[in-house]
Amino acid sequence: MWIAPEGRRMKRWLVPGLTAGVGLGVATALLLDGRSRSAWTALAVLLGYALLLAIRRHEPALSLSEAFGSGHRARSHLRAAAMTGDVLTMGVVAGLVVQALRDGTVGPYAWLAALAGATYAFSLLVAGRAQ
Repeated sequence: MWIAPEGRRMKRWLVPGLTAGVGLGVATALLLDGRSRSAWTALAVLLGYALLLAIRRHEPALSLSEAFGSGHRARSHLRAAAMTGDVLTMGVVAGLVVQALRDGTVGPYAWLAALAGATYAFSLLVAGRAQ
């Protein structure tokens, strides 16, 4: 089935847009409940996650690195590492949202999310120079 280019572009932004919308919804609910610190933390983490998802939409195919060897084995290792990072980041973001909505402590999750974001940004800078 052929899809118009406009439709494909719109699908690329669906998940990042939905994540940002959830962030706004969670922040609004927390602000209405009087928990402004948790609201701003949850909003910042979810908007950061939406930004990560938006950036990843435009990534080219996985580049090969000598650290993983070459060929099929290298692609398998790179995909496994990327998937592990994605699942762990999603788990941290989900944990933060659940804790915020339960009126729990969001600090540890916020620090883990900040660490994940800083690590990703740093690795982009280092990987960009290495090639």
